[in-house]
Amino acid sequence: MEGCTLPTLVYLACEKRPQHFHNFKAGSMNALIMVSSIISNALLILNVDCDMYSSSSESLRDALCFFMDEKQNHQIGFVQFPHKFRNLTKNEIYGGSLRVIVEVEFHGFDDNDGPMCIGSCCFHQRDIQNERIEGSVQELEQKAKELASSTYELNSKWGKEVGLRYGYPVEDVATGLSIQCNGWKSVYYNPERVAFFGLPPTTLTQTLVQHKRWSEGDFQIFLSKCCPFWFGHKRISFVQQMGYCNYLLWPCNALPTLTYCTVPTLYLIRGISLFPKISSLWFLPFAYIAISTYVYSLAEYLWSQGTVLGWWNEQRVWLYKRTSSYLFAFIDTLLKQIGLSELNFVITPKVVDEEVSDRYKKEILEFGDSSPMFTILATLALMNLFCLVAVLSTVVMNGGQMIWERMGLQMLLCMALVVINSPLYEALFVRKDKGKMPSDVTLKSVGFATLICTCFSFLVKG
Repeated sequence: MEGCTLPTLVYLACEKRPQHFHNFKAGSMNALIMVSSIISNALLILNVDCDMYSSSSESLRDALCFFMDEKQNHQIGFVQFPHKFRNLTKNEIYGGSLRVIVEVEFHGFDDNDGPMCIGSCCFHQRDIQNERIEGSVQELEQKAKELASSTYELNSKWGKEVGLRYGYPVEDVATGLSIQCNGWKSVYYNPERVAFFGLPPTTLTQTLVQHKRWSEGDFQIFLSKCCPFWFGHKRISFVQQMGYCNYLLWPCNALPTLTYCTVPTLYLIRGISLFPKISSLWFLPFAYIAISTYVYSLAEYLWSQGTVLGWWNEQRVWLYKRTSSYLFAFIDTLLKQIGLSELNFVITPKVVDEEVSDRYKKEILEFGDSSPMFTILATLALMNLFCLVAVLSTVVMNGGQMIWERMGLQMLLCMALVVINSPLYEALFVRKDKGKMPSDVTLKSVGFATLICTCFSFLVKG
């Protein structure tokens, strides 16, 4: 514009050398923070991922309202906006919107000294990240080259006490926790007009890989010196510590979920009851917990402007994440703790071909990869299907009143797992497109499921 100075845009390429670890995204972010301190010296820093963009020119003004508040401006360390997504399907086949988290859970976080930092769509005060550098133009130019070098951070506080924290795949969560433990508070602001839009995963593989990285990084924080319970002791409230652990302990959900997906079903084919009889009063607590949990979950999802079918898809993806992504994250984290695995940073690919995009728009699940995660999912689904067929055959042949009375809850659980896995069975045996389950995964899962059911039938006495 005539008479106005255009904003400065600088592309920074950090120096990388084999003998110096670059610390992945956190290392690049810290280099940007350091170099920007001598280019613009701006008081605020906005972090936006490469697959997200600003959709509201008022987001900066909204953030400034918190940073310039007369009563709380000296306490606010960062303002977190929600992640929203543009190309979601009507019923969110992969649950990519994180709808309940951004519309319900983070608002609860906001009432307890503020939410965690989730990286993108976040405004930070520069003073909480590093000190501003001053000098002449020549001095600043030379300093910028030094800051972008691979050796500048050696033996410094960067990544430990200053800037984004190193050592975690989710550096944003660890950094946000450190900021809050230093006495700063955060704000969660979810305006009516969406401030930032991004791209959600459009295949099941993308979804599972993304959540594997998130949950693995979260669990590493819980098992590290940054665990909220002791790092945040007397620094942040106990409620806020619990709020963090709601996400940091995601991988631990894999164990009870796997138990409920396998043990009741396998004992079903041997006629062994694990739950109270339907006629027993002890049946009521189980029924109450199951009904109230899912009614409340559905109510939250619908209140967040979701659909009933979208909620059902969310339950399916929830099951798949817990029995694959979280399981691998749990195992990999434990291996890292004992030194048998190294830290890695897996980038979630967001580029798909036209056929995959068309199936996504039609809300057809994509199973085109020979992933070990798919082998686990298919094995569990087939195991439940085989057990249900075996039990129903027994009911038809021998009369089922006693079976329903003794093992009604187990049969309902098995039926629910079979119904929720119906798209997976279709991908295994019906579909002919490229998004179907690969043949090698189908053969392995059928073999594993058959072996498990057969061995359990002969080894466990009824």
